[in-house]
Amino acid sequence: MNEIKTQAAPELRIPSDTLHAYVRAIWEHAGSTPREAELVADHLVMANLSGHDSHGVGMIPRYVASLADGELKLNAHAEIVRDAGAVLTIDGVKGFGQVVAYEAMEHGIERAKKLGVCAVGLRDAHHIGRIGHWAEQCAKAGLVSFHFVNVAGDPLVAPFGGTDRRFGTNPFCAAFPRAGKTPLVLDFATSGIAYGKTRVAYNKGVKVAPGYLIEHDGTPTVEPKVMHEEPFGSLLPFGLHKGFGLAAMCEILGGALSGGYTTRESTLQKTSAIINCMTSVILDPNAFDAPAAQAEAEAFVEWVKTSRVAPGVERIYAPGEPEDARREERVANGVPIDPTTWQQIRDAAKQSGMPEGEIEAFSKALA
Repeated sequence: MNEIKTQAAPELRIPSDTLHAYVRAIWEHAGSTPREAELVADHLVMANLSGHDSHGVGMIPRYVASLADGELKLNAHAEIVRDAGAVLTIDGVKGFGQVVAYEAMEHGIERAKKLGVCAVGLRDAHHIGRIGHWAEQCAKAGLVSFHFVNVAGDPLVAPFGGTDRRFGTNPFCAAFPRAGKTPLVLDFATSGIAYGKTRVAYNKGVKVAPGYLIEHDGTPTVEPKVMHEEPFGSLLPFGLHKGFGLAAMCEILGGALSGGYTTRESTLQKTSAIINCMTSVILDPNAFDAPAAQAEAEAFVEWVKTSRVAPGVERIYAPGEPEDARREERVANGVPIDPTTWQQIRDAAKQSGMPEGEIEAFSKALA
């Protein structure tokens, strides 16, 4: 989480099935079809279960605000605007990212199984959430994938050597399926921490670790409020110039190549909407002359884990294993949500049209 613990209100622990039902109900009251509400709930709750609270149910208030702004389009579907065989260009028409990205990946999976490879350019999708979710969708189908994403028109991150916000948190993700095991999944924002993690820290009343934030004048800070109160500061790229370089390529490959747009003065977002563009490459490993690919991958993972651990380190994790561990713990013990975020979700539920009595019934079920 990259937080510095200070005094904060105790978290709630909410059973994942109760949380899922609550999220579904919110969006059905807002006007989503049952299937759309289910896909949104699947994605948001899984993000929390995976330990990525930045992309979980805490996003609901912003989605509700975007709906009120007329930006988020309910019950919209991915539209193929160009079919070039192994290359698909898909318009997300500002529909729920949890729906249009799912549909885009389904198109790409079908085509990759037929041709061995498919590149999918998805543009103008409302927030597509945790990118690992889409890589896991491909991996479940037995396919390798990698994904370049931009956050179009929503600058939050300063470039290496700069102090002004110039681009979004621009995630990169890749996944490799494993027979009989959960896939290897690498998924990260190219900023040192995701913007949503500053929201979680801000709501909890805790600081973030050093090295991730600067104030508006470029002074380093550990206060998450610089991302939520004026005068706004900036996130920093991970890995200095390397993270900045990858962020720039995600902006161009995700935003420009998909037929979407990149971030600059004339494209700045002025509403609550989060617009993502994503270019994904999906590969069928069986199309390669690599019969030992699985064995080679497993041998490498085993070799890495034979390294002596550093002082204070419990174990070495392969990509995706920390999420597996968090899912197991949170399925057993509930999803932790701080009281401020929970109140924001309650307020959003009311704004969506959920009756007060139904909101209270969910709250009483947690008492």
